[in-house]
Amino acid sequence: MTDPSPRSGLRSWFSSNGRLEFCITLASVTLLTGACVALILVPRNVGPLQLATDEAEVLDTSEGTDNPRLSPVRRDLQPYGPILVREVAESEALLVAHPSHRADLDALEHQLGPAISDVSAVWGTDWNRAPVVVVASTSAEFTALTRSAGSTGADVAAVSLTGSYVPGTEPADQRIVFNPDARRRVGDEGLATLLRHELTHVATRADTIDGAPLWMVEGFAEYVAQRDQATTFSQIAPTLTTRLRAGTLPADLVSDADFTGVDAAYAYESAWSVCAFLADHYGTTALTTLYKRLATGPQSPAAQDAAFTAVLGTSRAELVDGWRAWLRGRAV
Repeated sequence: MTDPSPRSGLRSWFSSNGRLEFCITLASVTLLTGACVALILVPRNVGPLQLATDEAEVLDTSEGTDNPRLSPVRRDLQPYGPILVREVAESEALLVAHPSHRADLDALEHQLGPAISDVSAVWGTDWNRAPVVVVASTSAEFTALTRSAGSTGADVAAVSLTGSYVPGTEPADQRIVFNPDARRRVGDEGLATLLRHELTHVATRADTIDGAPLWMVEGFAEYVAQRDQATTFSQIAPTLTTRLRAGTLPADLVSDADFTGVDAAYAYESAWSVCAFLADHYGTTALTTLYKRLATGPQSPAAQDAAFTAVLGTSRAELVDGWRAWLRGRAV
């Protein structure tokens, strides 16, 4: 017998709606679980502009995107957004930047040819004069692209090697990577100087073994970068100039440890001044020959003395004394 009371109707309503609520809850949980799984499976480095490819989108280029040298760059830059690409016709170098750094790309395109010629005038032409040059869009990107070079987002520029490197051979892929703030911090002339410095590292890499004296490795690169430029001693080496004017002369060649920490600027300037003195006193050819002799790996004091005697015909003590006398004449 059917219960005609209102309470019977309410029980039926709650019973039917309870089943409906259960079905809705089950469907919601299923959908949310599927969404979470999809989010986990999507690669973390995929950005909104590169969902369908593992290479950065090229928005503007003077070079075909099928260039095999461009493909690894596009893969590495894919997480950071679309890119612009230029090829410098006379050198076949590739310049790459993101759209926000088009002005930097234009400046480097104008500067690269002369910079390559300046480096070749000292080192010769037997080096890879078609480098890949990248302007990072953020400090995080700069650090990611140059981590193998030991650089950080605070650095202005660095040479990064990609792939394996066999000492005594020229690396297949060397990239010069600029910090996104480089041009803003140093201006166009400073950017050209940085470019020559890093290109020198590219040119000398096949002859340079890790552990070579940094005063020669960095001093030589800075000498080539500053050579024949309309800059004064004090403009190139302001920290060293201040110490010289205070009557403080370097006691010896700077050590590798001096290139990190609070005295890093002084170390780079001091290393440049040694190489500038050697080129001025013994000639650029002798400086280049000495570089190749000292760049073959870690050098003991005795090995350096032997190199000075063989290449320059002088002892370390005589070299340091001559350098110190040369510095005295520039503390004005």
